[in-house]
Amino acid sequence: MEYSISADARLALDLALTVRHDGDGGVADDLAEPAGLTGWVRAHADLLPGAAGLTADETALAAVRDLRGAVRALFARAVSPAEPSPADATRLLPLPEALEHLNRAAAQAPTVPVLTWSPSGDPVLRQEPATGGDPLTAALARAAIAFLASPERQRLRACHAPRCVRYFLKEHPRQEWCKPACGNRARVARHHERHKASTGR
Repeated sequence: MEYSISADARLALDLALTVRHDGDGGVADDLAEPAGLTGWVRAHADLLPGAAGLTADETALAAVRDLRGAVRALFARAVSPAEPSPADATRLLPLPEALEHLNRAAAQAPTVPVLTWSPSGDPVLRQEPATGGDPLTAALARAAIAFLASPERQRLRACHAPRCVRYFLKEHPRQEWCKPACGNRARVARHHERHKASTGR
């Protein structure tokens, strides 16, 4: 049985995955500078309407990074009692602070209902941003809220393969790692530990 992933889950997860393993035993941040955020938003233009032409500045970067910290703290809560991502284990926001930040970010760009009705079709209702606010951070926060409030949250896992710091959604019931390469690393590490233990006796 294969699971599907909603657009909200994909956006929230992709935001969290801007913190990743750097290949050398450390952690890399894809949102270390405004250009990184600009590239990330443009790569997600299909999930962030109106963001295709965005050029991020330091203010937008700080807002999205703060939101990402709250989202990762809530992801850690969602996977408990299992361990959070190793990248988060020592620097998680307290749960009340993460919730407050997420909700405040979601409220930064209120929306209004807009009805359209073509002569040959049915009425269509959509939400459009009201004036002002921070529509990017609000859209990301709302996606995270929708995901965390949905049953999909129960499929969220932290990958505990060696050197991995990713969160992932289980795509099938037997999935243990975020990708096959992590599964291979975990199996090699377990084999190495068993071999070391047997030769140490």
